[in-house]
This record gives sequence, C-alpha cells and structure tokens, in this order.
Amino acid sequence: MNKKQLLAMQKRNKKRLTELRTKLEGNQVRADDLEAVQQEVTELAEEAQAIADALAEIGAGEGGEGEEEGSGSGEGQEGEEGRAGDPEEGDEEGEGEEENQRTAGITPEQRSAVMNNIATGLSTRGHKTAKTKEKEIRSAFANFVVGRISEHEARALGVETSNGSVTIPEVIASEIITYAQEENLLRKYGTRVRTKGNVKYPVLVKKAEANVVKKERHIGPNPIPETDIEFDEIYLSPVEFDALATISKKLLNMSGVNVETIVIEELKKAYVRKETNYMFNGDDTDNENPGALAKKAVPFYEKSGDVLYDTLVKMKNTPVTEVVKKGRWIINRAALTTIETMKTADGFPLLRPLTQAEGGIGYSLLGFPLDFTDNADGADATKPVFYFGDFSKFQIQDVIGSMEIQKLIEAFASTNRIGFQIYNLLDGQLVYSPHEPAVYRYEVGATAPSAG
Repeated sequence: MNKKQLLAMQKRNKKRLTELRTKLEGNQVRADDLEAVQQEVTELAEEAQAIADALAEIGAGEGGEGEEEGSGSGEGQEGEEGRAGDPEEGDEEGEGEEENQRTAGITPEQRSAVMNNIATGLSTRGHKTAKTKEKEIRSAFANFVVGRISEHEARALGVETSNGSVTIPEVIASEIITYAQEENLLRKYGTRVRTKGNVKYPVLVKKAEANVVKKERHIGPNPIPETDIEFDEIYLSPVEFDALATISKKLLNMSGVNVETIVIEELKKAYVRKETNYMFNGDDTDNENPGALAKKAVPFYEKSGDVLYDTLVKMKNTPVTEVVKKGRWIINRAALTTIETMKTADGFPLLRPLTQAEGGIGYSLLGFPLDFTDNADGADATKPVFYFGDFSKFQIQDVIGSMEIQKLIEAFASTNRIGFQIYNLLDGQLVYSPHEPAVYRYEVGATAPSAG
C-alpha cells in the first residue's frame, strides 16, 4: 500500500473518531449503544496505530501526520460549530428530555474512558519496527566510518561516538559475535558470560569429600566432621583486544556498492581471525593467553606399540564420567585426513555420519560428535591433532558495549585504503577443576617428557 492510500485511510479514520467524540460531548450516545461505541473506538485506535506505523516505515514523517490531525481537529470544530448553530437541538424541550432519558445510563466515568481512547487514537504517532531501526543504525554506522556522514548525523541516528572512536552498535556487535560462533568452535560450544564494565569474573571449581559412616551418629558420640571442600577461583579478566581491517577507496566510491555490507564483512573477518587464535593458541607476542585451549588442555601421549585406533580409544576413556557424558572431538585437517581412511576391526569406517537420532549433521568418531578446524593446528600443521572432552568448560567473557572501531585514514593514505581498527574487551579460558580435567589433547608423534 502506498503513502497516498495510507494518508487517505488515516484521514477517514480520524474523521470517524472525531464524529464519535462529538456525539459523546453532545450526549448523543444511548446507554444501550455504549458497548458498541467502545468497541468501535478501540478498533479505530488500533487501526490508527497500524496506519501511523506504516507511514513511519515509508518515511511519511511527522508533517504528514500533523496535517491529517489538523484536518481531523478542524472537522471536530466544524461539527461543534454546527451543533452550536443548529436551532433544532436546543429549542424543543421535549426532545431534550427524551435525550436525557436515553443517556441516563452513561456515567461520567464511562464517557471519560471512551473520550480518552478517542484522544489516544487522534494523537497516534508512528513507530518504526525494530528491523527498520536496525537497518538505519547499520547504514548510519557504515556511512560514518567511511566518512559519508558527519558525527552529528551519526549521533542523531543512534550511533555513539567519542574521541575519534565509534562504539559498534549492539546489533552489529551481535552479528559479529554470531559470525564468530560459526567460525570459532570454542564460541560455539563454550560458555559465554556477558558483563557490564571491565571487571574480573570468577569461575569456581570445586570437589567436596562426602562422609561415609557405618554406625549411627548418636553412638559414641560420633559428630559429623567438617567436609573438606577444595575451591579454586579462576578469574576471567578481559584484556584489550584489537584487529585491523582495510578497504580500498576505489571500492567505497563505486556506485551501487552496499557500504554497510562491505564494512561489516571486513570487520567480521578481521575480528574472528584474532579472536579464534587467542582462544585456541593464545600465542600472540603482545597478547598471550595462558588459558588457551592448546595450553590448558591436558596432554595425552600414545603408549609404545599402540596403533592410532587403540590410542584414540584410550584417550576417549581417560576423562571422568561427567566429562565423557558431554564429550566431543575437535580435530585439525591433518587428523581428519588420517582417520577418513581408517576402519574398525570389523571393516567399518572409523569416521561415520551422525545418525538422525544423534542430530544428523556432522560426523561421529568412536560414538562421539566430531568437528574439524584448521585452528586446531599445532606448530606443524601436517601433524594430526585431536582434542576430546567437554568444551562447555571453556569460559568466554564478553564486556557489553566495549566493541569500538577507529578509522585510520593517514596510515593507509599512500595505498589509497582506509583502515578500521577494531577494539574489544574479551577473555576466553579453559577452566576446570584439577580433579576433573575437561579436555585432553593428543598430537600424533608427540612424546611424553622424561621423568628426570
């Protein structure tokens, strides 16, 4: 439906509301008709809101609505003038008495309630849907960072800016994190915690020793001893996290190019590469992560004379029962290549598709789901690497509203590019009780360190 049709509907709607208001003000509504009038007013008010929202979506603006309201008010005033100038309504006392009898059942409270609903319908303002608002924010954010709109315009459209940086709107930050969950298996299977502000978030791991008693407590006497509970508090502490993306000026200046899509895609890729390496390996020179999966997973070594199949079976059966129940495999591409050709003793492929009962998507290894990623590579990407355990023990802390971006123009001016430096506060660590290691890591060919 186009704008012209919507404005015509809005005009008819407000005209009818004004007519009903005029009748109520002139005591022209009988008690028997009150319920029907209330229902009609409610329907008209809902219709007025729907029309106003539709106009807001297509950019009718306040001016269009204001004009229609003015027309409605004018009609109402004209109706009132008509009533005041009509000699037939006030001259015949008989008709006045009959009218009073017909409206005797309408209390001032009832009339006031209906009048309030009419006033609401006449003063309706359109609201943009969440989807439209998100689209505007995405567009404003992208256009600001590439210099197409001013800081004042960006703020008016809901983008927060300060000191040369712009806070990445929540809708875009969520999209980046969602993309990260698709590409970063630790985000997909880990436990995410969102906090306000750069605060340390404690994760408690414990193991309590229960008491066993053969004789009754009252004999002896035999008091309950204090239970020895071992607590280990591990704090997630967000660190400064940044990544860099660049876009050519030529690409941005090409007509018909969707700027927001280009910018957001570049942000996604740059951010996820950094974040994934931080969580899996944590080996960046300036941003090491002692809780990274490769560093915190418990090393598992093959026994002399064991074939790979036997080693994997033993590795799978090493964690405690609570971990095995939630267990899954994460392997690198070299490991996938190795096991794709392996068969069990009875000749069936070791790697098989998941059954419908198991989810039907992906693969299963020794009865447990399997995912592969190049991020699981060790120092030598040609060596197979296997992780097995409960990856929900990988704790991720995201700080709400901390993701920012800074535009770098001068730094890349010589190559006709614009840089975008992404800044975020983030921590991701594998956290588990020392009594219950959550994830084991086996690299084919790795040998156990000597006892001496």
